[in-house]
Amino acid sequence: MRRCIPVFVIAASLLMLAGCATLRSDFEEPTITVSSIRALPADNMAPKFEIGLHIVNPNRAALELHGLAYRLNLQGYKILTGVARDLPTIEGYGEGDVTLIATADMLSSIRWLANLMSSQSEAITYELEAKLDLGGFQPAIRVKKEGEINLSAQPR
Repeated sequence: MRRCIPVFVIAASLLMLAGCATLRSDFEEPTITVSSIRALPADNMAPKFEIGLHIVNPNRAALELHGLAYRLNLQGYKILTGVARDLPTIEGYGEGDVTLIATADMLSSIRWLANLMSSQSEAITYELEAKLDLGGFQPAIRVKKEGEINLSAQPR
């Protein structure tokens, strides 16, 4: 029994060191921007959209994306949700594009449109949340972007 204790302590120490090695103190959050949105032909009642995301990796290490989950809210209404896998690796200090297929939530979309038509709002608030899965023991990267789309701005 006494011989097992040192082996257990060494094993626990190695696990803790391995866990600390995956924590990157100099890690910077990647930048995710929506580069395109295109309506797709609907095969049922729910409209589908193709969304292009542009990902910038400001880190030395490559981002090996195993999966991505995302949600887009407009004025608090959940409008688009989706997931993707088989994503490209974004090299260190590099950038890449990801194309997603998103399905609109019909009821939330109808409620949002009704609210938009009844209000005299000059801006639409949006919130984009994305979770990037790096696989293995690395924690997922969660990105949240909030902002406003000005409806009264005059095009130049």
